[in-house]
Amino acid sequence: MKYVRTLTLTFFAQLLLIGMACAQVHGTAAEAKTLAEKGIAHIKAVGVDKAFEDFTAKDGKWQDKDLYIFVIKYDGTMMAHGANKALVGKPMLEMKDANGVPFTAEMAKLAKTKGTGWVDYMWPNPLTKKTEQKSSYAIAIPNYEGFLGVGIYK
Repeated sequence: MKYVRTLTLTFFAQLLLIGMACAQVHGTAAEAKTLAEKGIAHIKAVGVDKAFEDFTAKDGKWQDKDLYIFVIKYDGTMMAHGANKALVGKPMLEMKDANGVPFTAEMAKLAKTKGTGWVDYMWPNPLTKKTEQKSSYAIAIPNYEGFLGVGIYK
């Protein structure tokens, strides 16, 4: 009986550690919002060109866990992307999620009309390789025709 109890405790301890490790890989909504607000402050401090270059650089300053900054003009052009530099300059406005939701257009509309907010959509998670619920915090960039975003997997 003692052996079974030890195995059971060991099993649950391992599950707890796995859960903690997974939690540390994914950023939270609060962390995403904070990163987005820091991004806006950086744009105000150094200007859009330098900030967009910084956000796209893979030096870790603008990436945290699975969080990164992206910037999209209201016409849909990707201006910065902290996870995939190849997307910079590409049109994104017509991009749709797995359910056909034009999430980039929704983020642009939200940023234009309300200034900030969350947009939910389904997107492939690069860690699990499964389509999962994602939410991006979009925030209008002052004196610029676009928005900055940071997304989380729920």
